[in-house]
Amino acid sequence: MLWMVYGLPIVHPNSTLVLTINAAGTAIELCYVILYMVFSDGPKRLKALLLFLGDLAIVGTVSAIVLIFFHTHERRSLIVGILCVIFCIIMYLAPLTVMNSVIKTKSVEYMPLSLSVASFFNGLCWTIYALIRFDLYITIPNTLGLLFSITQLVLHVLYYKSTKMQIAERKKKGEVGLTDVVIVESLKTSASEPSH
Repeated sequence: MLWMVYGLPIVHPNSTLVLTINAAGTAIELCYVILYMVFSDGPKRLKALLLFLGDLAIVGTVSAIVLIFFHTHERRSLIVGILCVIFCIIMYLAPLTVMNSVIKTKSVEYMPLSLSVASFFNGLCWTIYALIRFDLYITIPNTLGLLFSITQLVLHVLYYKSTKMQIAERKKKGEVGLTDVVIVESLKTSASEPSH
C-alpha cells in the first residue's frame, strides 16, 4: 500500500503505472485477506484483522505526515521512497529465511518454486521499469529482490534431485513429511459425532 502512496501525483508525479499496478495488487491482496478471514477460525481471524488494521494505520500515518508536514514533491518522494525501499527489501528477504535449512537439508521441499519464480519476474519487471524511469527507490529493492530470487532459483536447480530422492525415501519407509499432512477439521468433527 505504501507504493500506492508513492505513486500519488501529490507525492511522486508521473508515476501512474506505479499507482495503478499497486492499486490492482492491493485490491487482489484485499480479496485474499477477506477470503482468509471468512474461512478462518476466531483467533486467526482476529490476528489477520489486527495485522490489516495495523497496516492501514501505518500507511495512513505515513500519508498524513508526508502530506501535512512536507510540501515539495522531492521531500515527499524521499520519505515515502525510503520507507518503500525498506519494506520492499523485507518482502523479498522473507522467503530467504528458509534458505539456511534448504542448504543444511539439501532439500527445497519447503521453499516453493512458484514463489521463487513469481519473485524473479516481479523483481525483473520492476527493475526494468525503474531503470527506464531512472527511479532509484524502485531500482534498489527490486534489483535486490531479483538477485535474491535468482539465488532461490539456483538452490532449486542444485537441490531438485536430492529433494526428489528424499521424498521417495520417506515414502518407501512410510514416513509422512510436512508437505503430506492435511488436516481436515470437518472430517474430525463428523467422525466423532454419532450417526443417526
